[in-house]
Amino acid sequence: MTKEKNILKKYPILGLILFGAVLALVPPLAEAGVLKNGYITTIGGTLIYAIAALGLNILLGWSGLISLGTAGFMGLASYISAYLTIDLELPFEAAFILAVLIPTLLGILVGLVSLKIEGLYLAIATLAVSEVLRKTFEELVPFTGGFSGKSADYPTLLGVFELDRTTTYYFIVAILVIVMILTYNMMNGKLGRALNAMRGSEAAAQAMGVNLLTHRLIAFALATVFASIAGVLYVHFIKFSYPSTWILKLSLDFLAIIIIGGLRSIYGTVLGAFIVFAVPDLFLKQIPYFENLSYVLNGLLIIVVIIFYPNGLVGIGYDIKKLFRKLRKGGKKDE
Repeated sequence: MTKEKNILKKYPILGLILFGAVLALVPPLAEAGVLKNGYITTIGGTLIYAIAALGLNILLGWSGLISLGTAGFMGLASYISAYLTIDLELPFEAAFILAVLIPTLLGILVGLVSLKIEGLYLAIATLAVSEVLRKTFEELVPFTGGFSGKSADYPTLLGVFELDRTTTYYFIVAILVIVMILTYNMMNGKLGRALNAMRGSEAAAQAMGVNLLTHRLIAFALATVFASIAGVLYVHFIKFSYPSTWILKLSLDFLAIIIIGGLRSIYGTVLGAFIVFAVPDLFLKQIPYFENLSYVLNGLLIIVVIIFYPNGLVGIGYDIKKLFRKLRKGGKKDE
């Protein structure tokens, strides 16, 4: 067991791949009757939200910049992909690239604005962008379908491989693992150190040679890329996109994910996504009178985390390890 732990510490990428392999067990377990069949959709949707939340964690956790526009960018990507694949009948790969590229360019423009404003003013500016996009989704009927929404199909890869719900779930898991690996490599490299320096003190970061313009644009670009990828996966997995989905509450849920799960933590972000999105659907809805209490749960968890686990619930694992070590030491002393 110790050897296995040392291997995972030495090769953290292997741990991320194994994590993806565990997530890939959901469809087989559902087919075997161990899990409900509907869990595939719930957990798949949660993993999609985790991808978007990882982008926000890069922006807020590592860079120290805040955004309330994640839902808007995610929604824009979903509509673009649905329109290109259904109305224009473009290949999924082409739609995927364009649906990520267009919102990212908009995100970079927001990054330019961030040079002039920060803190709450930046949050309000990104919220304004998100609200403008949401209103556009409602009014631009030929493109979005208005309040009726826009539908899409499961992806067809390379024009040959038509995916269904289960294979699309595997596709989502693969994308999540790739995003997690990319995030790990970037945040533990030169880029991550520069973003952390910028978060700590912009003046000190500049003195160390960090270009604030470049790194702010990179942070916003990465956050938008991840949100856009999540938007494309959402519309092709859930198979519809409504303006009422891409509202302020969703952006706040992403913020709750990284606060509850853990700032600057990859696993913590996925954990937070499960707590915010999966737990209400999988458990609370099964309890009478608790089905509409997800807001209360999120609020209470944020308060508890801020008081007891300021680094997120991912820190519980470290506390459990410490407890076991103390118990072992105590047992050895008694002997």
